Amino acid sequence: MTVDWPAGWKRTPDTERETGRKFQASLGNTTKELAAEMRRMDVDDWRASIGNQHTKSNGLPQYNANPDDPGFVLRWTEGDEQFAVACDAYDRLRDNLRAVYLWVHETRMRSQRPVRTGDSEFAAARLPAGDEAAVAHQRPPHEVLGVSPDAPDAAVRGAYRGLLKERHPDQGGSTEAMKELKAAKEVMLNGEGDA
Repeated sequence: MTVDWPAGWKRTPDTERETGRKFQASLGNTTKELAAEMRRMDVDDWRASIGNQHTKSNGLPQYNANPDDPGFVLRWTEGDEQFAVACDAYDRLRDNLRAVYLWVHETRMRSQRPVRTGDSEFAAARLPAGDEAAVAHQRPPHEVLGVSPDAPDAAVRGAYRGLLKERHPDQGGSTEAMKELKAAKEVMLNGEGDA
């Protein structure tokens, strides 16, 4: 699984990434803070991307995620506009995720100031409307389910059942997450109905 890096955005070469502990916050705390921040923004839909299968339904890393690629991407939709923020400047996922969280938090806080600007505070994160690869990207079905691309039907059904409860709107998930999960299962099972 690779990071869903926005098309045309430069990556930081491995040899140029900052090493060491940049921030003191844990990966678990930062994921909770970022999820809360996205709820405060009241965006239509959002998801995160890391280079690892150890993710939650929203794409945020589990507390023990340690991918080979430490890059982190956050994407969201508001109205007809698509936004993305990404960081891979540090050699640890935790620090890249923290940098993205801090940018989003600080930018959202600016929107609460009585200052007028020519564009929204998040204009810098807006993706170009004509960039179909960046805007209309959907996660591959095997990534949604957390299985290999050639997983057998039984593994697909098992992954679906395992994720069903956490993605259900009544259990803290969302309608969009359920739709994505069901569509991924159906594609992986070559159009079969519910298992």
